[in-house]
Amino acid sequence: MTAVAIVVTSLLAVGAGLALIRIVRGPSVLDRIVATDVLLAVIVMALATEAAFSRDATVLPILAVLSILGFTGAVSVARFAIRRSPSAGDRS
Repeated sequence: MTAVAIVVTSLLAVGAGLALIRIVRGPSVLDRIVATDVLLAVIVMALATEAAFSRDATVLPILAVLSILGFTGAVSVARFAIRRSPSAGDRS
């Protein structure tokens, strides 16, 4: 069980590191926003992994709130990006 925890922790750390690199170096604002959403997902996965490893369910409300926050943020960004991008029929 300890080997699995080490592997999962290292994979989550690599994912968080790559997301942080994309946040810092992102060429556009949308890249940075998507990387922030990925970082939030990695944080949720890390909390869920810790809850499963320690068999402690006190973190579940935090997981629910962070999941709803991530979903709401992703949908808001998608709607914002669709409004800002010019569509094929609107060429003036």
